[in-house]
Amino acid sequence: MSAGAAKAPGSDPVKVDSKHYKVMLENDRFRVVRVSYAPGDKSVMHAHPENLAVFLSDGRAKFTSPDGKSEERTWKAGEVMHSPAEQHLPENVSKKPIDAILIEFKS
Repeated sequence: MSAGAAKAPGSDPVKVDSKHYKVMLENDRFRVVRVSYAPGDKSVMHAHPENLAVFLSDGRAKFTSPDGKSEERTWKAGEVMHSPAEQHLPENVSKKPIDAILIEFKS
């Protein structure tokens, strides 16, 4: 998936799931997005370009890819994670809220 994939119609999380994704800052080089999921919340399939996630809370989520495969990921508050461009459907499988800042890079 290319870095521009998140701009494909219907795949930008800010547009297809504004309950969980809010733009905090955007320019021609990157976009900063606030991510918030309540316990048990589930998103819709969407895409992100290459990004850095800064986790504000401990968390555990299930990520399902378009081919139906899923994996659980866990992290601790303060952790920073790099991810390549990807398409997924996330679900908070923990009993606590998930809060993160996502810095999406533009090509």
